[in-house]
Amino acid sequence: MSFSVGELFVALMFISLALLASHVILSHSAALQRLFLPSSVIGGLLLLLLGPEVLGRAVSLPIEEPAGLFPEFVYESWGALPGLLINVVFAALFIGRPIPGLRTIWLRAGPQVVVGQTMAWGQYVVGLTLALLVLAPVFGMNPMAGALIEIGFEGGHGTAAGMAGTFEDLGFEEGADLALGLATVGIVSGVLIGTLMINIAARRGVIQLDKPRKTPDARDEAPAMPLVEENARPPTEEYSEFKKDLAQEEETADPLSLHIGLVGIAIVIGWLVLSALQWIERQTWARDGGLEVLAHVPLFPIAMIGGVIVQLIVTRFGLEPHVSSRTMARIAGTALDFTIVAALATLSLTTLGEYFLPFLLLAAAGIGWCLFVLIVIAPRVIPENWFERGIGDFGQSMGVTVTGLLLMRMADPKNRSGAFESFGYKQLMFEPVVGGGLFTAASLPLIAQFGPLTILGMTLAFTVAWLAFGLLYFGRLVPERGRGRW
Repeated sequence: MSFSVGELFVALMFISLALLASHVILSHSAALQRLFLPSSVIGGLLLLLLGPEVLGRAVSLPIEEPAGLFPEFVYESWGALPGLLINVVFAALFIGRPIPGLRTIWLRAGPQVVVGQTMAWGQYVVGLTLALLVLAPVFGMNPMAGALIEIGFEGGHGTAAGMAGTFEDLGFEEGADLALGLATVGIVSGVLIGTLMINIAARRGVIQLDKPRKTPDARDEAPAMPLVEENARPPTEEYSEFKKDLAQEEETADPLSLHIGLVGIAIVIGWLVLSALQWIERQTWARDGGLEVLAHVPLFPIAMIGGVIVQLIVTRFGLEPHVSSRTMARIAGTALDFTIVAALATLSLTTLGEYFLPFLLLAAAGIGWCLFVLIVIAPRVIPENWFERGIGDFGQSMGVTVTGLLLMRMADPKNRSGAFESFGYKQLMFEPVVGGGLFTAASLPLIAQFGPLTILGMTLAFTVAWLAFGLLYFGRLVPERGRGRW
């Protein structure tokens, strides 16, 4: 896949027009406003409708390489954007904000680490059990199919595509297509089911949603991914923050360029760290064609560590007055909107042929497990704002990190619960292992080498351990009246 800078620019312009059109659609659709769907979701679905999988099957541009109503290079550019822009979202997450101590991080993120780890390891348990009892004996599938739920749901399209070579090397070529299909189902069902759950939670009084505003401009007035609990602060503090931003603009020639530069530095630091770790892997256990694990670790959690390093440097040299958390939130929010639109626009809707029934069983089992953890486990483990924080883990476990961020934005647009910070802290103790991390990359070779029953026992042990720890440690902090609130 290759395209020029000019072609990428054209692809970005199409996304901008889709976002503009989505604002117009939302301003004239009371039904969509009641669903609290962000403009980025509407824009992404609009481009999907005009793409090669829907209208493109009947109509296409009279050009050499059409992709529905778009040139092929536009579609290719969209496919590359989510994996790039998600790095911007996470690199900017902690820049401009004080880095708390380890104890604070654990108290804020610990409950979500438990919920996220329980979801991830449980997906292996559910998938391997289904593979051993149904998929292998009834449909004759490879037992490695038991790992597909976690690879497709938690890992997403990037992980599924990145492991295509592993599937082929292990003699399970069809697994790559199934994983990509599950990733597609995970994203779509994650958004749809997540939206439904948010509306049910609002009607039952579990959360309080802001009323839709009359104009699209007012609707999206707040940052796309707020990192500051703005409504929780007194007006004088908010006014002081506003004056600080104005002072910055007067002192700095172009404050936006400065902040974008800091994000770029964070991403470069993350890339250097990840490249160094991958080099060490190639020189040690993967030297003679051994198992490569770090090669499949995504950049964005390491880019977030790069952001933490940048913020520590800013604090060390007293540069805080020159770095604004509001500006960083704007940068991250814009990147998030473009990421969501591009991801939805390039969803694959192709049916999976002969494995359609096993595919449906895997998808249903994965969705059922994620809903169980959200409804039953999350309120018993997360002491405060369990739904606002748990819905992010649900979204991530169903598709990609962006899905989790999207659902949190819908459930808590002003970030009153602090869910975004907790979700961000959680990634430091989550992504390196599962959800596209070390174990996700190693799961197929481990199943092939040690057998599905052994890996089932191991993942069951991890699931029970995380669940017991969450119930016994954080569960005692949950107010008694909050239990069973759903």
